[in-house]
Amino acid sequence: MNTPSPAPSPPRLALVDVHQRYRLPRERLFGPAPVVHAVKGVSLELQAGRNLGIVGESGSGKSTLARLAMALERPAAGRVLWNGQDPHALDAASLREARRSIQMVFQDPFGSLDPRRPVGWTVAEPLWRGFTPQQRQQRVAESLDAVGLRASDAQRYPHEFSGGQRQRIAIARAIVTRPAVVVADEPVSALDVSVQAQVLNLMVELQQRFGMAYLFVSHDLAVVDHLCEEVLVMREGEVVERGPSREVFGAPRHAYTRALMEALPAVA
Repeated sequence: MNTPSPAPSPPRLALVDVHQRYRLPRERLFGPAPVVHAVKGVSLELQAGRNLGIVGESGSGKSTLARLAMALERPAAGRVLWNGQDPHALDAASLREARRSIQMVFQDPFGSLDPRRPVGWTVAEPLWRGFTPQQRQQRVAESLDAVGLRASDAQRYPHEFSGGQRQRIAIARAIVTRPAVVVADEPVSALDVSVQAQVLNLMVELQQRFGMAYLFVSHDLAVVDHLCEEVLVMREGEVVERGPSREVFGAPRHAYTRALMEALPAVA
């Protein structure tokens, strides 16, 4: 008798035909409020241990897509799924627990850290429930060590670190829960070129160590090509091209992708 194959695991992250609209301030007193359709029917899947890049110029909708993936915003239409579960259907306590499996690294490391708190407090913030003080302290020390900092740095404040070090702290906070997915929204664009390479190499090392998947949002095609196996190219809220990074960047089919490539000749 043949043993049935186990059911495939759901993607770590999936967006199913998601739309997002924003209502802008009225331009006239009695006129209708204009509406911007920031994301238009985007679907994607991110499997365990894989990397998916989202590229496009400013205003293409890629950062909105990242916020939708994190359930920081509810989509106007469509569904967001974490391991097959809709975060918007969870109660507050269940959502806090589920968020440990998906964390985010923001563009501005200084703006994402509380300047009034030592960095150890900030890194430990996702662990306030379900962990003893000793467990939090140990996990913070492990995470700081993993990103190339010292355990004693937990007592220092954000202004005492360089930009690259602050982004390492932000990454330490993202991995402290050992998430399945890290959403990285332009995580190196605010850094010097030499520091960018260090942070990108760190992210590769952390993935090899902890096995998380990355949803990597960037306007820099070279960064995405370096880090991601697959890529979505967005323009005005829509996906105009998708596929393996080497194919998309090596032989782009859409005119918009070709225009992005021509604007960055170092990637060509």
